[in-house]
Amino acid sequence: MEKCKIKNLYDLDNTIAKELLESVTYPWEALAKINDFILKIGPTLDKEKYEKVGEDVWIAKSATVAPTAYIKGPAIIGENAEIRHCAFIRGKAIVGENAVVGNSTELKNVILFNRVQVPHYNYVGDSILGYKSHMGAGSITSNVKSDKKLVVVKDGIEKIETGIKKFGAMLGDNVEIGCGSVLNPGTVVGRNTNIYPLSSVRGVVPENSIYKNKNEIIEKICD
Repeated sequence: MEKCKIKNLYDLDNTIAKELLESVTYPWEALAKINDFILKIGPTLDKEKYEKVGEDVWIAKSATVAPTAYIKGPAIIGENAEIRHCAFIRGKAIVGENAVVGNSTELKNVILFNRVQVPHYNYVGDSILGYKSHMGAGSITSNVKSDKKLVVVKDGIEKIETGIKKFGAMLGDNVEIGCGSVLNPGTVVGRNTNIYPLSSVRGVVPENSIYKNKNEIIEKICD
């Protein structure tokens, strides 16, 4: 399933997790390694730019963190990132440079590339969000199936058995998720794709497309 491979979803120069993602083929294979990766690189971060705050939490000195935000380690908050009022970061989180984690947004076991925005009432768990991807207000990743079975990534008749129970969404670079949408377990959205508001998405959505509903996915027309 070529379209789901890391090389076809992300520009790895836009994340501090480049080394981790280069070590796997599909992005969800990195989820189990986020914790150890943060613990490995955290102590090596430039002390002129980062400071260790609490247990296994490294925050860039240029980042803005609201006093009401909660950050549990291991976590890395990148340069010029903004962690807003009542953000809840539950650990195993990499927040990229110039990223925004907004009011009442919850993160757990995630990689947010540089310039990602999850600014309003979002839940992002067991997921990887590519460069400049944006989740509209109230949109969430659903990371566990209702039947609690292992997640299978499906693209038409093609499928990949992931072998994991918790899998939210893999968003490529420059993906736009409309307000109020739910990304069901095993969702993979290709680069430069837009998801309509109030959508329920599952499976693989091609790059450079507009998702209106599961039966209406159209290719973007570039001027």
